[in-house]
Amino acid sequence: VWGGSCQLAVTLSNTVNNGVEALARPRRWLVGTMSSPLSTLGKLRKVSLTRPEVQHNGRRVVPFKGSFYTDTSPNDMELMSTMMSRLTELEQRVRAQAREISSKNKEITVLEEKVKTLQQAKVDEPKRKHELEKYLQLQNQVWEMEKFLNDYGMTWVGDQGDENNNEDTTEEEEETNEIILSNGIWQPDDTILKPPQIDFDLILENIRELNVLAGEGEAKVEHVTGGAVLRRPDPIPLTLFKNGIVMFNGPFRSFKEPSTQHCMQDFADGYFPSELQSKFPDGIPFQVSDRRDVTFQERKLYADFPGVGQTIDGSRVSSVSLVQYPKGVQVTSKLPGQKLTVEQFLRKLPRNVIKGGKVIDIREEIGDSLQGQSGKRSNGVILIETSSLISMKERLKVKEKNRSSLDTITTLRIKSENGEQTYIAKMLFSETVRELRQYLDHSRSQPLVDYDIVSSFPQQVYSDLDKTLEEYGLVPNAMLMLQACKH
Repeated sequence: VWGGSCQLAVTLSNTVNNGVEALARPRRWLVGTMSSPLSTLGKLRKVSLTRPEVQHNGRRVVPFKGSFYTDTSPNDMELMSTMMSRLTELEQRVRAQAREISSKNKEITVLEEKVKTLQQAKVDEPKRKHELEKYLQLQNQVWEMEKFLNDYGMTWVGDQGDENNNEDTTEEEEETNEIILSNGIWQPDDTILKPPQIDFDLILENIRELNVLAGEGEAKVEHVTGGAVLRRPDPIPLTLFKNGIVMFNGPFRSFKEPSTQHCMQDFADGYFPSELQSKFPDGIPFQVSDRRDVTFQERKLYADFPGVGQTIDGSRVSSVSLVQYPKGVQVTSKLPGQKLTVEQFLRKLPRNVIKGGKVIDIREEIGDSLQGQSGKRSNGVILIETSSLISMKERLKVKEKNRSSLDTITTLRIKSENGEQTYIAKMLFSETVRELRQYLDHSRSQPLVDYDIVSSFPQQVYSDLDKTLEEYGLVPNAMLMLQACKH
């Protein structure tokens, strides 16, 4: 633009000069008489437009763009505001970079640990391989020895010295578990101790075999005062629950207890429980009740507080509720078996106790106190409340001449399985065995298992429930026994 302006100025200057010269030639007479605008223009000092960079005094002017800055300086507030904004921006950058550096350091630490682990694994790989080969070799040897013993009908059960060796074996197994990984990744769940797994089917099968060895149902000679009698050994009641067992009349024993685990392990190995060896050296049959689908819940000795408790700080705490079981789970807190009778309880007590130089009959005094509390005498004889017995009691209220005959009533004496109770039942000749069993079940508060009604002379099992007592020949009286059913 500047070059174009200069060229235009030069052209205009030349045109003006030519016009001045042309006007000056024919009208020279006007020069002295009057002044024209063109003459005034000629008198002015001419400035060359071709060299605009040359100014007065021969100094050169350098072209520059116009400055956008003013000569006025900023005040203190503007400087302070600018400085604060820059400081804030720098602080944000510093914090962001610090966070990034911390994250990078953590990532570097994790990667370094992984590198160390991989390097250590490469170093220990030959050792671990050798240990695995040795473990496999020893395992094969143990399997071959067990197979050899099994061929001769023997089983290795170990001895007391193995308890110390078990610790070393456990340490080796732990090391092996660390070696044997799943897809090269450690599984934390594999190291958690899990509850013992009970094989109920195996235990029931082994108990049936043990009962045969113990002579289940066979009578043994028992020496008594003045002679000997044949008596069948009473089987030990054993109830299997989902979470424990009940042996004898209790208490409940959880599978978490070491003694219960030893007992179940003995059954699983095909042996009688070692805890019964001192009392039954020749073995003893078991009467098993399989309730593996039922969970036993022990009763609490005290009841939970039903309300809402308060603490010192004023907050409220709800009462502790019982364990909630999922729907469909059977739960019981009732111990199986019959409760001890007064006679059984007294037999567990010593006959006499010497105190202060006096002999005290414990059984008699406690028996009298118990009989006084119960209001009746418990001597092992139980009179069954039958319809015939009620009729006989009502008959006694009638005058003797008006009483009916008792020719159609039979008296049955029935001994329990263990022989400690004797049930007396008065029934009509026409009543059936089914009605007799109903009377017995009603009198027996908690029947353990199913039973059969048998007689010794002649040996017979009264299993037809629809037959009458007269058809079986149980009139006018009979002596019967109860015998547990064999499964």
